[in-house]
Amino acid sequence: MNLEIPYIAGLDAAHPCQAINILESEGTRRTVESLNWATEFPYHPLTTFSTGHNGEYLFIDFFVRCNYLRAVNEEDNSPVHEDSCVEFFVSPGCDGHYWNFEFNCIGTLSASHRTERDKPTRLTSDELKRIVRFASCGNRPFQELEGLFTWNLLAAIPLDLIGVRYEGRPIEMKANFYKCASGTSQPHFLSWAPIDSPRPDFHRPEFFGDITLL
Repeated sequence: MNLEIPYIAGLDAAHPCQAINILESEGTRRTVESLNWATEFPYHPLTTFSTGHNGEYLFIDFFVRCNYLRAVNEEDNSPVHEDSCVEFFVSPGCDGHYWNFEFNCIGTLSASHRTERDKPTRLTSDELKRIVRFASCGNRPFQELEGLFTWNLLAAIPLDLIGVRYEGRPIEMKANFYKCASGTSQPHFLSWAPIDSPRPDFHRPEFFGDITLL
């Protein structure tokens, strides 16, 4: 899997609605469609993401269409993976370090720096505040709803937060993008780059795809 993320000078983290429109026209779009555990978890909500960067922030705009919508968690670093959730994991170097960023549909964020799944270093409240989030569902929590829903989640992640400095030359990294909702009536676990593991596990850097900041 390979993803080229374009440099887009017009992206501005202070104007998320404008950023979404720019990513629609100038960003790179991909689909989160690897159904790695189809026998146990066959549900496949439509999930896409568009990406771009401005040298300071990496922008990701997720779009989801699903049958159930849940946003119980409203405090950062709570278990948002149980809600309607999209995720981005990234490893900037070859030293085994990676960051996980997990967002529910109201923008609540759980984020950590890790070398392995069971030893997270949680991002501090000040670090979490630096990550811009814009959720089309608003930011109030709610119990699960049944129906047909479409929603967007825009995230703008400071590159220096993951130890990256853009100087006009391509930067190669490893990453994966996910869609999950383990606490809903239709639990599911989808990925952009396929994962070969016996059970759902997103903390598998060995299966990250290649991404390049252009």
